[in-house]
Amino acid sequence: MVVKLLREYAQRTALRGGNPYRAKAYSRAADSLAALAVPLPVLIEEGRLTEIPGVGDAIAEIITKLYRTGTHPSLEKLRKEFPAGVLELLTVPGLRPEKVLRLYKDLDISSLAELETAAKQDRIKKAKGLGAALQAKILQNLALAKSGEGRVHLHRAAALLEHAKVSLQKARPDLKHITFAGDFRRGCELVADLALVAEAPRAEQRPADVDSGGLRVHLTDRKHFGATLLHATGSAEHVEQLSALAEQQGMKLDANGLRKGRRLVAAKEQDIYDALGLPFIEPELREGRGEIERALNGKLPKLVTDQDLHGIMHCHTDASDGTETLERMAQATRKRGFQYFGVADHSKSAHYAGGLSLEQIKAQHREADRLNRKYGTDFHILKGIESDILADGSLDYPDDVLESFDFVVASIHGRFKLDRRAQTERLLRAIANPYTTMVGHMTGRQLQRRPGYEVDIEEVLRACARHDVAVEINAHPWRLDLDWRWHQAALEFGCMMSINPDAHSIAELDHMHWGVEMARKGGVPASRVLNAMSLADIRRYLRQRRQSFGRAA
Repeated sequence: MVVKLLREYAQRTALRGGNPYRAKAYSRAADSLAALAVPLPVLIEEGRLTEIPGVGDAIAEIITKLYRTGTHPSLEKLRKEFPAGVLELLTVPGLRPEKVLRLYKDLDISSLAELETAAKQDRIKKAKGLGAALQAKILQNLALAKSGEGRVHLHRAAALLEHAKVSLQKARPDLKHITFAGDFRRGCELVADLALVAEAPRAEQRPADVDSGGLRVHLTDRKHFGATLLHATGSAEHVEQLSALAEQQGMKLDANGLRKGRRLVAAKEQDIYDALGLPFIEPELREGRGEIERALNGKLPKLVTDQDLHGIMHCHTDASDGTETLERMAQATRKRGFQYFGVADHSKSAHYAGGLSLEQIKAQHREADRLNRKYGTDFHILKGIESDILADGSLDYPDDVLESFDFVVASIHGRFKLDRRAQTERLLRAIANPYTTMVGHMTGRQLQRRPGYEVDIEEVLRACARHDVAVEINAHPWRLDLDWRWHQAALEFGCMMSINPDAHSIAELDHMHWGVEMARKGGVPASRVLNAMSLADIRRYLRQRRQSFGRAA
């Protein structure tokens, strides 16, 4: 109840206007409340609300008031301004509070159903200050609003679960082996079920779940820990297929474990897979998409890990729209144990992002040379660029400039509304450019913000394989593009992948982990990841690639 009220408070505050960060703070606090491992009344009674991420003294007072009275004076005042249905409109990606107010005041729209009807009747495009572009975006994004409801981004889920785990350890020091489960353990790009599994010192009400509305804690004992973790991780399809396999072999798999005659196999996941004649299937692969058949045939890949990566590529500095200097970004990369840093600032067409002029490119290359002399042989800055793919598929620098880079990330940053054929041809021409090393964020999607543009992904992947152009797995948690569901096709066609953070700050270098999660979910081995190459190998690869089209590095 308090989570729901605080979300309402956040939404009504956003509609009121003023400081936008206040509404975001309320919203984040509501997310944290939804993932509590310790009951809210306990935290209030013990004065520990400020231990919750995003909850300071002011928000703690609001939460306490909401809990004790079921409302808040400020909330009651805000409720008089707009009906509850208007709040639904804020769930549509790209529909900002000021536009929601316009839709309500000018067109009397106060629900998602009314919004969809108005858009389909062309009423929005005719309204002053709204227009055809907004109407098209609304129609496009209504589906996103419905599909993303109740789900959080992978990195946000990680923060919520980590706090829940620490809180649970503090509240219940008797619990052991507290383990992440659910969608998060499977590496899903959007997480719907926040779940933990913990071993209790004794079988207390087995099976026992603690459900706070947003977080579920599965309590089990040592004897049943593996079975509980298997079922809490899912997916439902994977577990169902395991159960069918067990039945074929004269066994039974349920929430208590695998029954094999009078023997119960349940203590470890590995034991259950072993008893079924299967190798251990990594959680990221458990989606019921043929992984059991591949396991039976000995064809499961050895998935890439964080430790397999030796370098970072596609990063930005303050030369374009990043926040740090080249030296600071390189040093932070080196400190993280990597052997090379691939700078790839925006190109000249990206004027909105401080795209590099020819003089700025020369200056950056001089700085990279200076730093490389300083680093010696154990670390190296690779000189790259994220070159805009123009509407006709050409890159936005002439060949003699592109030739000066060690690598080129070719990316689309505009003209998203070209039709499927035109968008595909645009990418195909960029891929055929001999200077293109990899394609950045191939579909342009932003999770829960916008869908990708229309493009024939299969045709593009085949072209990448044909021209030896790597496919980026963009690790930014709002992108995670190329979608993991296409990774197997890319591998089958012969593509190399490149796991890139698209980092604009030092902190964002750590997005690499989410890219690894997507690659693992897509079944990608380290042998097919460009930046799993050592420094010597990546330099040799880039040099040979350039020499293959007649120009020495």
